[in-house]
Amino acid sequence: MTTLRRHRLGLAILAAATVLAGGPTLAEGDPAAGKKAFRKCGACHTVQAGKNRVGPSLAGIVDRQAGSVEGFKYSKAMLNFGAGGGIWDAATLDAYLADPRGFIKGNKMAFPGMKDAQERTDVIAYLKAADGE
Repeated sequence: MTTLRRHRLGLAILAAATVLAGGPTLAEGDPAAGKKAFRKCGACHTVQAGKNRVGPSLAGIVDRQAGSVEGFKYSKAMLNFGAGGGIWDAATLDAYLADPRGFIKGNKMAFPGMKDAQERTDVIAYLKAADGE
């Protein structure tokens, strides 16, 4: 089974478990709360188009191909994920934010992840709303 297929299978299982458990859905994000939670990300990332830091700009990340910000030097793992069809949709972002190192083994991001599902949902809502802020 390819890495991309394993990721998609994992996402499907995660989504099903969330629905069955009655947990928050990705549609319930609060952009204002997400902006606050994004402070954890702000040391390395911006939501300003074309402004890379230690990490790439996250402007327009939602529904964008992984590893595609011009001028940013990605890890081989992230480039392979993107080349294999990795798209940063809400479900993929959620899984990645929960466990960046586990989701894409070998990527450079040192962040340990956001364990709180609502916090991840809020950050994703903020990223959708901030689009190039």
